[in-house]
Amino acid sequence: MTAARLSAAAESTERPAVIDEVHLGRMTLGDRRLEREVLELFLRQSTIMLHRIAGADRPLAAAAAHTLKGSARGIGAWRVARAAELLEQAAGSEGSGNAGPGLDHAVEELKAASLEAGAAIGTRLTQLLAELARGR
Repeated sequence: MTAARLSAAAESTERPAVIDEVHLGRMTLGDRRLEREVLELFLRQSTIMLHRIAGADRPLAAAAAHTLKGSARGIGAWRVARAAELLEQAAGSEGSGNAGPGLDHAVEELKAASLEAGAAIGTRLTQLLAELARGR
């Protein structure tokens, strides 16, 4: 194996893909049109859920995070799913109702993970549209 391949292999084991394409392919039964539709729905839903979370009281933030967690798991966006789960737990914890550092950190992590996933989905959608246009 060349040094470049070793380096690429090491990088791939260090940081998993933003969207697990194998999982996504299983969930969409390999149907590229369905994959496109599911990814577009995830983008819309994640935007809605992030808006609901921003400034929401703890129960609403926890509910929105729970919804986003399930959607992220459905497409293989594992970092988004983990961040949403952490937010759900932080928002669901007992407390005064004020956002503490744990909740603030969880919100920021979810935003970052969602932004990363959105960029990866945009790239994937561009590829899918090109494939579909070629008649694959």
